[in-house]
Amino acid sequence: MRRTRHRALVRSVGGLFAEILVLLAFLSFATSQCFGGPDPSPANIFRPSSTPADEVFHIAIFVLIIAAVIFTVVFCLLAYALVKFRRRTDDDGREPAPVYGSNQVELAWTVLPILIVLVLFLATARVIHSVEDAPKPPAAVEVIAIGHQFWWEFRYPALGVVTANELHVPRSDPAHPTPTYVELHSADTDHSFWVPRLAGKTDLIPNRTNNMWIDPHEVGIYVGQCAQYCGTQHAKMLLRVYVDTNEGFRQWAQQEAQPARVSDAVSEGRRVFETTACMNCHAISGTVADGQFGPDLTHLMSRETIASGAALNTAENLRLWIRDPEAIKPGSLMPAMQLTDQDLDAVTAYLETLR
Repeated sequence: MRRTRHRALVRSVGGLFAEILVLLAFLSFATSQCFGGPDPSPANIFRPSSTPADEVFHIAIFVLIIAAVIFTVVFCLLAYALVKFRRRTDDDGREPAPVYGSNQVELAWTVLPILIVLVLFLATARVIHSVEDAPKPPAAVEVIAIGHQFWWEFRYPALGVVTANELHVPRSDPAHPTPTYVELHSADTDHSFWVPRLAGKTDLIPNRTNNMWIDPHEVGIYVGQCAQYCGTQHAKMLLRVYVDTNEGFRQWAQQEAQPARVSDAVSEGRRVFETTACMNCHAISGTVADGQFGPDLTHLMSRETIASGAALNTAENLRLWIRDPEAIKPGSLMPAMQLTDQDLDAVTAYLETLR
């Protein structure tokens, strides 16, 4: 019996030290990322660059500190008990008499947890209120984001722009805020919009409209993805947020609002595109193609990636994507059109002119 209790105690202490090592490793990583660590990842949650993400970051650190304090207190008490009441050489093995009715102990383990939960609740409620009920300034940019299996559609109603997978927004100067308000919809199943450095996760639910906002403070590229399992290619339902200067954003919007370029040199490719099922899924402004099931291709080559971030937008990848979508994104809903090599080259050449 004593040997069994001893082994159980050893296992408990070993597990406790393992948890301590994990906690210390996490705290070390968080500290290095928060205070001058290596160059941050585009999706680094420890380097917020927008007010909503900053609020989430601070409440997360606050909760982590409280959890670390509780962990430290419990560990110290356990270590004290192990040392103070360790087995002595003159121990006869009998169980000590139980002690009941310590009002001080019962009061402590009742009141302290209530206070901790109350503090966490109030702090979290304050953050939720500050993010969810933030007033929308007149200069805000409005975007409609629609989640599809497995890609993102972005519409700018006031600018007449429709694009896919790569969201462009202006940098928000704290002195003159220009936040971006995103209205979230789903075309099929549940999705979740998450760009870690800009905001927390917000779900896209069929037949329901959700909203979120971001106000990026730094120009650059911010990587995100769908954070809700939505089917086979959930892991490759990526998105990019490009934060431009105000002037750069205006130039991008003006370019995106223009119709597709027309070139006689690729007329054969356009003919093939418009006489196959491609035009039933994709739209190209200024042409008869007005499909709604796939991304708008009007300015396809202005994007750095294809297949919702699964591959770089190069001529080779584009040709492979058209010929065999499964080769780049298994489980995608885009069918292979079984084009001949001649027609495949013609369509690829045509799509390369869409800038």
